[in-house]
Amino acid sequence: PEDTVTSSFASFIHAARPEHLSQTVRQRSKRMILDSIGVGLVGSTTRVFDIALRYCRELYSSVAVSSVYGKPGLKLSPTLAAFTNGVATHSMDFDDTWHPATHPSGAVLPALLAASQMLPPNTKPNGLDFLLAFNVGLEVQGRLMHFSTEAHDIPKRFHPPSVVGTLGSAAATAKLLSLSSAQCCHALGIAASLAGAPMANAATQAKPLHVGNATRLGLEAALLAARGMEANPLILDDIPGCSGFSAFYSVYQPKPLSTPGEHHEFLLEKQDIAFKRFPAHLGMHWVVDAALSVRNLFINYAGSFCPSLIRTIMLKIPVSKYINRPFPSSEHQARHSFQFNACAALLDGEVGLGSFSESSIHRQELRELLDKVVVEHPEDNMANFDKMYGEVALLLHSGDVLTGKCDTFYGHWRKPLSEESLLKKFRSNASHVLPEEKIEAIIALVDNLETLSDSSQL
Repeated sequence: PEDTVTSSFASFIHAARPEHLSQTVRQRSKRMILDSIGVGLVGSTTRVFDIALRYCRELYSSVAVSSVYGKPGLKLSPTLAAFTNGVATHSMDFDDTWHPATHPSGAVLPALLAASQMLPPNTKPNGLDFLLAFNVGLEVQGRLMHFSTEAHDIPKRFHPPSVVGTLGSAAATAKLLSLSSAQCCHALGIAASLAGAPMANAATQAKPLHVGNATRLGLEAALLAARGMEANPLILDDIPGCSGFSAFYSVYQPKPLSTPGEHHEFLLEKQDIAFKRFPAHLGMHWVVDAALSVRNLFINYAGSFCPSLIRTIMLKIPVSKYINRPFPSSEHQARHSFQFNACAALLDGEVGLGSFSESSIHRQELRELLDKVVVEHPEDNMANFDKMYGEVALLLHSGDVLTGKCDTFYGHWRKPLSEESLLKKFRSNASHVLPEEKIEAIIALVDNLETLSDSSQL
């Protein structure tokens, strides 16, 4: 059928060209690619990554052509490499975040890296083709999230990258493989049948599987479409009495996607991405910056940070059940706990990779701070990454009250990381598994991605 929402998306994927990417979009997306590789590399040191990798190596055997983060010389089949690298990317919740809420890079980049290595030597996409496919995957995710007002708030029912990320991966891979418009349409339909994961698995080792599956299953959807598999050509349309993509949203109002060109502006042009400074749920970054602010006030007040002077720690945060965790007992719970991240910042003056170690989580002095935390949910503090704030108040035994508040943390799309900060984060993450010369080589490759003749070199 012509003139449908689904067909417009398929036409967009098929018609997008490198010249449609503005310099702003190119530069922002290259920053995303570099950051995502870095968090994938450091993520390859985690236990959940080891579980996923062992699963792939032990249960599957196939033509191994695609590389795995942090494992020189090891290759897996393209779909399993995408899955494993997707798990690595989200294993610490260190990957980028967009608004409406999702983790866009981790759902797309591993599929494209794997597919680039899969293709025969004479058909390898160049760096500009790769960059275009990456941005097509981002655009599809962003447009889908704008179809429902529900998507603008911190999620409650399903984890967004497991839904929009799966279709974004399918779109990106379909573009990289140069599928026809009809095949792109079927790839989206197939991906919709492979999408979805519940929020109840947040703060567990299963959550990184959401991103691993999104990138892998989107790749598989594109490969199946390339081989002739068909799906509902109206999958993105709102058809009364028969749910397609609307099955994931209580309110769903899809709109056609314009053909790329002079009348189309990529969403990445309008809004930058949030890059995380430490490995935890995005909401934690507000309370950490607020806690660091009030910590400085407390040191000026008392001369040093002295927890015994504190009677109550008041957190003013939005209502979101899965990140309101008073006493987390594991690293994944700690990454999703307003209380833990506020107290860790107060106690240590920073939050970093080491903050979520077993020994750090179970410190007696941290537990004593957690015992003092009281939570409030002001009506004006909405569970929305574009509107929320974090406030940390210290009520002292003396009767004095010290308060720190953060409306926009450093790294948010309204307050982007500087190039220096982004490179510092990448070098730190990559140094866990790569020598310096390879780290600098990756930085140079991404920076000059448009000129790369073979994107599989990445």
